[in-house]
Parts: sequence; C-alpha cells; structure tokens
Amino acid sequence: MRQASLDFLKRLLEAPSPSGYEGPIREVYRAEVSGYADRVTVDVHGNVIAALNEQGRPRIMLAGHCDELGFQVVHVDDKGFLYFQTIGGFDPGPIPGRKVRIHTPKGPVLGVIGKKLIHLMTSEERDKVPKVHEMWIDIGAGSRKEALSVVSIGDPITYDPNFEVLRKDLVVSKGFDNKMGVFVVAEAMRLASEERKRLKASLFSVATVQEEVGLRGARTSAYGIDPVVGIAVDVTWATDHPDIDPRQVGRMEIGKGPVLVRGANANPVVYDLLVATAKREKIPYQVEAASGGTGTDANVMQMTRAGVATAIVSVPLRYMHTPVEVLSLKDLGQAARLIAAFVLRVDERTSFIP
Repeated sequence: MRQASLDFLKRLLEAPSPSGYEGPIREVYRAEVSGYADRVTVDVHGNVIAALNEQGRPRIMLAGHCDELGFQVVHVDDKGFLYFQTIGGFDPGPIPGRKVRIHTPKGPVLGVIGKKLIHLMTSEERDKVPKVHEMWIDIGAGSRKEALSVVSIGDPITYDPNFEVLRKDLVVSKGFDNKMGVFVVAEAMRLASEERKRLKASLFSVATVQEEVGLRGARTSAYGIDPVVGIAVDVTWATDHPDIDPRQVGRMEIGKGPVLVRGANANPVVYDLLVATAKREKIPYQVEAASGGTGTDANVMQMTRAGVATAIVSVPLRYMHTPVEVLSLKDLGQAARLIAAFVLRVDERTSFIP
C-alpha cells in the first residue's frame, strides 16, 4: 500500500465517530476526497457525498459507513464516576479495563472503564459477564460537580486509537468496522479519477452515517442520489480462526482477497460483472452466501425508490466489534482496485435487469 493511502487510513482510524457523532471523521474524509472528486457535499443527515463525472450514466453509488461503535455518558454519580450506554451492538466481555476518551467540545478527556474487582466477586459472579450498567468510567474526578465541569451528559466515548502492524500485511485496530469501508470507497474513486477518460458512469462515493444503529445514512443518501447501481463496502467475519464453524457461515480468510456476497441482496448482473472484472484484473476474490437481506448499507439501498441494483464487497475481519479487529491491508487494496475496475467497465448501455 502506498504511504499516502496508509496515512489516510490511519487518520480515519484516529478520528472518533460513534453513530450520531461522526463530525471528526467526516472532516477527514471530506479533506481527502476533495483532492480528486469534482464536488463534495454534506447532506442534512451528515453523509459526505463525493461526486465524480456527475453528467455520466448510469449513476453508481459506493457506500462505506463511517460510524463506529461507541459509548455515551448517561449518568454521573456523586463520587464523579461516569455511567454509560453502548452505541451499536457490543460484546460486553472485552469492555472492562480499557482506556477510553470522552469527546467534549473542549477536547477529549481520558478515562478508564472499571468494574467490580475479581478478588471481591463471588464464585457465581466470576462466571458472568458484567452488564453495561454494572461498569463505570473513572476520569479521576472526586465528585459529581468536578466531573460535570469537564464532561456532559450525552458526550460520546470511544476506545483509544490503537493501530499497529501485527505481522507483514496484517494490522490491528479498533474501528476497522467500518472505517476501512470509508477508505475503500475513497480509494476506488481516486483510482477511477486517474482513468477519467475511460469513465462513462457518474460515481458517488459516500461516507454514510449511523449504519450501526439502523442503516440510517445509506437510506437517506441513496434516496437523494437515486443511483442505478449501489455497492456497499463493509467487513465480514473471517472464519480462519478458532471457534468458527464454516459449515454455518462459509469460508472467508484474511489475505485471500475481497469477498463478494451472493444472494437476494445482490443483483445477479452486478455480481457477475464483479466476478468477471476480478478474473480479468487477476484480483483474487472469495464468495459469501447470504440467503436474505444483509446487515449492510446494501439492504436499504436495494429498496430505495423503485429499486437499486446492489452488491456487497466485503473484507474479512477477525474479532469484529472488539477493540482489536484484525485485517489484511492487501485485501483493502484489492477491494478498491476491483471496484474501480468495475466502475470503468459500466456505461449507459449496461443493463442491470436480471
């Protein structure tokens, strides 16, 4: 991966963006895509829409949701400890013992997530995962008044940024779900812009908001853009680690290329053209079967207005929805290359009627 692209990915990962609080990552994305898009706008919902060759046909929308899992301050007790609720679907097991940042208008405030000491638990308590309301955040305040002088009810909270290279092309970070999707849709537009003379379609690369709380940003941005084709870029579970049964979910491995979803949420013409493009460009790919709708932006994009020809291009991810998600940088680059090559093959004569 070229250094400029890696630096962009790191900026995305460092920018806090819990659902409903995507402001910082929105600015990172807007600054990046302004370098190669013809026009960049932000809608009333907060989606960032980068447009290239707007007069072209057909209209193609790429969606990568920029929101991440997070927390929100809901209560401060008399001793200054903060209580919180989750934003998005958390596994509560890995939450305690983590450093977090509470994001306030004056800047981030450091905190640590605490729970009852294991030394003081009963044998029954040790076998249970604590509930969210049984944990708290310690910011070092001595009273409710002191705590509320630096934080407010409703402030969003994220884990500390923690991007590192694990080994070779494998990297670890919180928030790959789905900041890596934002990265891919931007990279695909950058690659397409370098071949602008070949570009016949109009391309919209969108950093969508609030996916983790109901696919909300994709619904509104797709309605506004009114695309013929919509591709959601998201993570999928890697099945190449212990305690995952491929008989239930299929076989997807990190480092083996992007994953193409096949099933009801994928238009068969778009799917076949993605496969043909991958073969022509010698890009490795994997296939995931999805018998119904998916939990991705493609689910709402497909049913926008009179319908959109959708597809899902995924990247395998280990340890999804934890602070230590692992993926392959090589898979990210191949996903962007595949989507850009697909976009350059489409023109107004391409029919997406099954």
